[in-house]
Amino acid sequence: MKEYPNGLLMPAELSAQIRDKYYHVDIDPFTGKKRLFFDNSGGSMRLKAASEEFQKVDDLPNCGGHGGKASDYLDSLRVKACDDMKTLFNAEGGCIMTSMTASIIIFDVSEAIIENVPGTNVVTTELEHPSAFDGCEIPSTKYKKEFRVAKTDPRTGSIPVERILELVDKDTCLLSVIMTSNITGAILDIETLAREARKIKPDLYIICDSVQHTPHGLTDMKGCKLDCVNFAPYKFGGLRGLGVGWLSDRVMNLPHRKLIRETQSNWEMGGCAPGMYAMLSAIFDYVCWIGRQFTNTEDKRALYVEGMNRITLHERALLHRMLHGSDDAPGLIGMKGVKVAVEMDDLTQRDLIVPIVFDKMSCEEAARAYESAGVVIHERTDKSLYSARQVNSIGQHGIVRVSPLHCHTYDDIDEFLKITAELAK
Repeated sequence: MKEYPNGLLMPAELSAQIRDKYYHVDIDPFTGKKRLFFDNSGGSMRLKAASEEFQKVDDLPNCGGHGGKASDYLDSLRVKACDDMKTLFNAEGGCIMTSMTASIIIFDVSEAIIENVPGTNVVTTELEHPSAFDGCEIPSTKYKKEFRVAKTDPRTGSIPVERILELVDKDTCLLSVIMTSNITGAILDIETLAREARKIKPDLYIICDSVQHTPHGLTDMKGCKLDCVNFAPYKFGGLRGLGVGWLSDRVMNLPHRKLIRETQSNWEMGGCAPGMYAMLSAIFDYVCWIGRQFTNTEDKRALYVEGMNRITLHERALLHRMLHGSDDAPGLIGMKGVKVAVEMDDLTQRDLIVPIVFDKMSCEEAARAYESAGVVIHERTDKSLYSARQVNSIGQHGIVRVSPLHCHTYDDIDEFLKITAELAK
């Protein structure tokens, strides 16, 4: 991965096959006109297999746990999906938790830790999504624990490990950090942070919001030794209405909301639609399919790792093209009238999320101008509770967030750059 600091495109034939596995890649389903969908951080284009597998199962009237072939089949989907998600997270033990959203999972887990784990303070960062930030601040206030927040480096849009470690001490009960900022695209060094934080407090609970990182790169619970991680399938070709998380054994065994006679490992009140489990496995199998194009193995984790590494490298190449351009189109860096809101020197520390600002247009005006030009992006401003703290932390009132996906190509990036240059005038 490090040997390709500027990325590596997938072969053209494979890239074409990947595009064919998604709905609505380049045609607007409402207008029938060509368009670029670069708002995948908000909710990615849908994998055909994810929708089809969900629909096939959701049409069944049967219920899992009721006996009979159909019921046993539905039970098997949950078993496979939980195994697939543990492989995706590279996690052992603990349990898989589902809920309506990934936000609910991180919110509930944060409160369970803060309420039940000894300690006088909680540490998080300015870059957190509100579900993680508020999920720490509210119970910190409720249980009278100091709430400590590591500040963003506005130049890079990231947070140095040492800036977070300064806030951790032997009395910290929870460290909650985001893996990738949904505003700046910065990847935090979670493995180093977890290792060094536990030198300060060996039994420290550490949880991560991985909603934005999971579609772009690997998550490794064995490597990082985290206590909870979450994932939103609709950010990665899946359906809305489901969040997934993995909880370590010690989080799993904390007191939590459950029926009195329910097993301790069950953090779900009821369960999600069985088709959702089929959808999860469809996403996992899709990444493994990409991995099979490059390696000959039947080891599921190895296939998933290879597939995600290829996705990461392809997206890094797209990111480099967007920033630096080519003979066909100038890049964002150096383009007159527009600038990238944070420095992006080391692309190995970035996911494919680019915040930009225009000299002569507000973010809202730019978003509507892009829409008129056939490009779907999204403005993130301090008028929104979902982005105010994060954009202010990089010294902005708002940014235009550009977020393509690995099914895009250099041609897509070049078209976006040409449109941006026209808008910037």
